[in-house]
This record gives sequence, C-alpha cells and structure tokens, in this order.
Amino acid sequence: MRMLRGRGLLALCLGLALAKPPPEKRDRVHHGQELSDHPHDDRQGFQYDHEAFLGKEQAKTFDQLTPEESQERLGKIVERIDRDQDGFVTQAELKDWIKHTQNRYIFENVQKNWRDYDRDGDGRIAWPEFKNATYGYYEGEEFGDLEDKQSYRKMLARDERRFKAADRDGDMVATREEFTAFLHPEEFDYMKDIVVTETIEDIDKNGDGYVQVDEYIGDMYTPESGEPEPEWVQGERQQFLDFRDLDRDGRLDRAEIGHWILPQDYDHPEVEAKHLLFESDKDKDGQLTKQEILDNWTMFVGSQATNYGEDLTRKHDEL
Repeated sequence: MRMLRGRGLLALCLGLALAKPPPEKRDRVHHGQELSDHPHDDRQGFQYDHEAFLGKEQAKTFDQLTPEESQERLGKIVERIDRDQDGFVTQAELKDWIKHTQNRYIFENVQKNWRDYDRDGDGRIAWPEFKNATYGYYEGEEFGDLEDKQSYRKMLARDERRFKAADRDGDMVATREEFTAFLHPEEFDYMKDIVVTETIEDIDKNGDGYVQVDEYIGDMYTPESGEPEPEWVQGERQQFLDFRDLDRDGRLDRAEIGHWILPQDYDHPEVEAKHLLFESDKDKDGQLTKQEILDNWTMFVGSQATNYGEDLTRKHDEL
C-alpha cells in the first residue's frame, strides 16, 4: 500500500504525536489578511494600492516595467475584472479582483497539486480519484496493512464529509472552485459549518458537542508535570470567559465557536475597492470605465517611473 500523501499524512502525524507544549500557542482564528505591509497613505505614494490591486509579487514585477508597458498590462487586467463585459468596472467587481489577487497563493497551491488528483485529465476531480491518490489503497483492502486502521478510517470519513460539503451540485465530482473549497474551507462562506464541525471534533474531548474551558486551553497548551501555568494561558482562560463564552454558560456552542474561529473582520478588500473607485470615478456615476482607470493608472499599478518618483518623495520627506 502506498503512503498517505501531503495533507492526510500531516494530519495523522499531528493527531498521533505525543502531546508537548508548543513553542507558541496554537491559533485557530482565521484572520483577514492585510493587503500590504506599506502604510495606506496616498501622500507617501501608492505602494499600498499597488500591492492590494496586484498582489505583492506582481507589484514588484510592474515596478520594473516602463510606464507604457504598465498601462498596457493594466488595460488587459481591466478587461478581466469586468466579468460581465458591459464596459464598466463596479465596486463589487473590484472587490472580487482584489480578493482573487490576495488569495492567489491558494489557487497556485491547488493548481500545483491538480494533476496529482485529476488522474483522467478531464478537468474535474471525482471523489474516487482523490481518495485513491491520497490514501493509496484499492477497494476492499481497508488499510489492512496498517496498525492504526481506525485513525485512517476516521480521516477518510472526515475527508469524504468535507468533499460532499464542498461539492455544491452533489455529484461527488469537484470543479476547480469546489476542490479549492475542499482544500481551503475557511476561505468560503458556504463551508463555514464544516469548519466549525471539524474544530469541535478536534477540541471536544468528552464528546458532548461543546467546548469547555479546559478543552479550549488544552488545544493550545499541554503542561509538563509540575510546571506552573504560564501567564498567557491564564490570559486565555479570561479570554474564554470574557469574549468567547457569549451566553456565559461555561461552554462554547456551535455559534460561539464560529464567532471565535471565523470572526467578521474588517473587510480590507471592500475598503480598498471603495477607495480606488472614489479616487478614479471622474463622473461620479458609481462605476469605472477602462479609460477612468487608465487615467489614474499610477494609483493602480507601478512602473520604473512611478517607483523612482516615490523614492524621491520619500527621500524628500526624510530631509
């Protein structure tokens, strides 16, 4: 039998490893990521906007282009953003584009692994394809040559349940988007319920369907015998009481766990889309034409010239 691959093997190793105090506390919260490390201050330049609109790596590429090349490429990007091809870019389309560029690493990860699972090359991944590629066994063997069969069976059942949740049309054949939702469920609103379910299964040691404070702490930290509880653990106990346990019943239910691990953060793509629209919408009709974007191209993308200009501005401010 072949060894489990990638994600499944890692999960098993983590689950079966002897409990040790982690060097840093485990954080299950899915945080909305910053769009750029640069300050969002147009007076200092547009590097924040460039990285938000293009992604960090693409922004670096544009910084090496001539102004003419940057504008030409921007024009092509605008055509991709305008999904309905009506000649206008709306705030919603801008937001979707920014989210896409920021999550590019996810799509690249899916693309890199796609051929490993799409064995018949039809552009979709059926559940049997994923199951056989990941667990590497033939029907009927049921992990017969493994010592810990039960752990593998649980992993298989968990993967199948998540695959079904990601498979929106119920045919057990995943499109690229559905497979992305399967591998990265925290990025998709419709997968929130399965993320909560899996979190409960990971933490709820007594099987009552709730997370008690000791289970909450135990997921982050396991003390050595006789070791005093660190201050950060005491702080987490207080966090549980003050902010996690919203109804003050001493435990976390599904809604409270969802509020904890998938908080409604500040929506960075939404704010940036509004900003770009406001700064570029010359006729104030609430949408952008391709020409309006190109007229304000230095805010959307960089070039050798804009990069040089921003360097001069920073040096002047430092004097």
